[in-house]
Amino acid sequence: MTPRQRVEAALRHREPDRTPFFEYVLLSPLADQFLGRPYAGDPANWAPCVQALGWQRAVRQNAMDRLDLAALLGHDLLYATPNPVPCGRGVSAPRGRSAPPTEDEDPVERVRLRNERAAVANPAPHDDSLRLYAELKDMMRQRDMDLPILAPAYAHGVWTDVDLLQTMALAPEVAHEHFALATRRSLAAVEKYLALGVDMIGVGGDFAGNRPLISPEAYRTFIMPEVRKVARRVHRAGLWAVNASDGNLWPVLEDFLLGCEVDGYLEIDQHAGMDLRQLKAAYGGRITFFGNLDCGNTLSFGSPADVRRHTLECIEAGWGRGGHILCASNAITAGVPMANYLALLAAYRGRFGLPPLGAPLT
Repeated sequence: MTPRQRVEAALRHREPDRTPFFEYVLLSPLADQFLGRPYAGDPANWAPCVQALGWQRAVRQNAMDRLDLAALLGHDLLYATPNPVPCGRGVSAPRGRSAPPTEDEDPVERVRLRNERAAVANPAPHDDSLRLYAELKDMMRQRDMDLPILAPAYAHGVWTDVDLLQTMALAPEVAHEHFALATRRSLAAVEKYLALGVDMIGVGGDFAGNRPLISPEAYRTFIMPEVRKVARRVHRAGLWAVNASDGNLWPVLEDFLLGCEVDGYLEIDQHAGMDLRQLKAAYGGRITFFGNLDCGNTLSFGSPADVRRHTLECIEAGWGRGGHILCASNAITAGVPMANYLALLAAYRGRFGLPPLGAPLT
């Protein structure tokens, strides 16, 4: 199977030749070591890259680095976020928690002010921030690669947004307006992605830790209907919608998956209690699970033997009727030792009879 055929088989709940594999986020220093150069897709490396190459060439380097990593590591799809715009280039008014501080001590009034600003702002992402996707498509054509692309349209999270959490209880109408404006931004992003040939859209946003930050009823009232609107637009275009949030989602899982009408679940947080085998048993015929290698614990603090065992257990838990794409539960950060990540790759490749990966380019 080609990477695209493999990923589409998983999404359609048909048996692929092997479990598709990718990384949601792979950062320095591991990405730098694999590439043998600073990874332009890491925000920490972006400013030096622009200074050395200029903005346009830096965006192209970003695309090149992502594809080089995918080719080296055997990834079957790409997750790519919009690139930074050039310094001084216009962007829309502040959104969500990024609104300028106000002296008003009332959280409801602060959210109301954010809504007013968002309502008059252009909801679409700046065209310059989407150049990366065109570069990826162009470069894949040149290299005879065809990896599906997953892009983010997350806008419905509540993580750390204390003002919004309070407003949901104190002034529901203001909170509803906030989430409706979030949907407006997500839909505007989706329209841009459609024109660029993106294949999968990430929807939703973080709302849980060891338990949800809001009640199931609040999720069902404020967030689920709005995420569903985005998922339905994605489906009308023939693409896949993937809901994403860390944390323990069991209390709201039926709404998160079926109520939102999504195709996939990303950021599956094993440490918070989201067990892939249970998820697969309950929803494996309808939902594709992206994960759930435990990046915050096993990959970061376990031994290579722990990681090998964990990887094989995750593959087995997700196997059967498609419906599983292997990746970390979130980001491969600086806390993940190279030896552990190489153990992950070796376990995956050995499980499916793939040739061993060469040593990292250092």
